[in-house]
Amino acid sequence: MAWWSWMVVGMLLLGAELFIIEAEFFLVFIGAAAILTGLLGLAVPTLPEWLQWLVFAGLSVVAMVYFRKRVYRLLRRNVGPLADDMLSERLQLPVGLPVDGTCRVEMRGSTWTARNVGPEPIPPGATVRVVGVDGITLRVESLN
Repeated sequence: MAWWSWMVVGMLLLGAELFIIEAEFFLVFIGAAAILTGLLGLAVPTLPEWLQWLVFAGLSVVAMVYFRKRVYRLLRRNVGPLADDMLSERLQLPVGLPVDGTCRVEMRGSTWTARNVGPEPIPPGATVRVVGVDGITLRVESLN
């Protein structure tokens, strides 16, 4: 491949990771390996294509094995688990909720499903406390 082809592929992979999908930094390191391969192809124009692919594969594997997890942890370390962060949060139910019943609620700018896990029905407009999170379902109990 021409050196500029490696650069284009690398930039596309970096752009895809940054703007389109969250691939936990896999595409960042594969894109960086493609860019480095392109720079090597620019520096050594007579490099055979099979060696370019070998360098690309080697750089990709080495970067992901030795650096990806450390860099990802370093950049994501301040994000706590969402479920633990929401425990004991209080919200008001728009409708009444029977035992084990569900309804839609707004919390932190998102719509969630709230499930009454308490021993008694919750009246409309009552304030509840989040006692657990199962995926996108908030387990709630009445404060009364």
